[in-house]
Amino acid sequence: MGYEVTRFDGEVDEELICPICSAVLEDPQQAPECEHAFCSTCIQEWLSRQQTCPVDRNHITSQQLKPVPRILRNLLARLQIHCDNEGFGCASIVRLDSLQQHLQECEHNPKRPVHCDKGCGMVIPKDEVKDHNCVRELRLLVQNQTNKLSEQETELTEIRSQLSEHRREMQMLKEYIRAIRISNPNTSPSVRAIEDEIENNEVVRWVNSMPLARVTRWGGMISTPDVVLQTVIKRSLLESHCPAHIVAELMENAHERNWPPGLSTLETRQMNRHTYEQYVCRRIPSKQAVLVMACDNAHMGEDFTLDPGLVMIFAHGIE
Repeated sequence: MGYEVTRFDGEVDEELICPICSAVLEDPQQAPECEHAFCSTCIQEWLSRQQTCPVDRNHITSQQLKPVPRILRNLLARLQIHCDNEGFGCASIVRLDSLQQHLQECEHNPKRPVHCDKGCGMVIPKDEVKDHNCVRELRLLVQNQTNKLSEQETELTEIRSQLSEHRREMQMLKEYIRAIRISNPNTSPSVRAIEDEIENNEVVRWVNSMPLARVTRWGGMISTPDVVLQTVIKRSLLESHCPAHIVAELMENAHERNWPPGLSTLETRQMNRHTYEQYVCRRIPSKQAVLVMACDNAHMGEDFTLDPGLVMIFAHGIE
């Protein structure tokens, strides 16, 4: 539907009137051959019932409609129109192409967002201020947030259940392939390749689920952790669903005796300090320890990485 003609200051040329609604064209489109112009909403509704031009009955479809010429758009843009909020006290008359911007700023707009001055600070439409109740609205807001949190918790529970089922299926598949390989020592290399690929994909998925970490104090490194500390870290790895086939390797690589050449001694670590600061590290949940995984650190080279990765434990300095 177009703009009511009575809203405009001065006469409006008949070429700017929609033949369907008899109002001033709004978002106009024109027929391809006869070039009759209509409001976009009007012509689309018309063509949904009959595919003919409302003026001369030539056959047209909605796909054939095209924008009106620039000169027609310019003529519409220059028309002077009274504000929509004239009934609420606004006396402004603006160009048609400036109407939307004016409405957003018009102080007489009953739907203009304003801040509640009663204490809650909520943003509400101006015409709802007199009926606004801070306590009631805040209570509704809290209730809505509680409902959203409940929905998110339900979704997370479903996702965890799906992940658990996926892990179970993957484990069954791995055990099945391993059983085939054990029962038949001459198993095709392709079967071994499938098993390796499954294990590698499982490791990558687990690594990507671990949060990134930043080491702020490399001097707090514990390069020779005792058995008790290693046991604590191992438990955290298992709780994070670390693939069972790499847990032992990772924990063996938690001691400097198994670290790569670039980290093997205190002297080499001091000499290579600026190099290993480029590690991509993953945080071991709730512990001052990180994972340096080979799949994250291909850029570091063989002197600074191990396959599948290594554990670095710190006294402090993990973010």
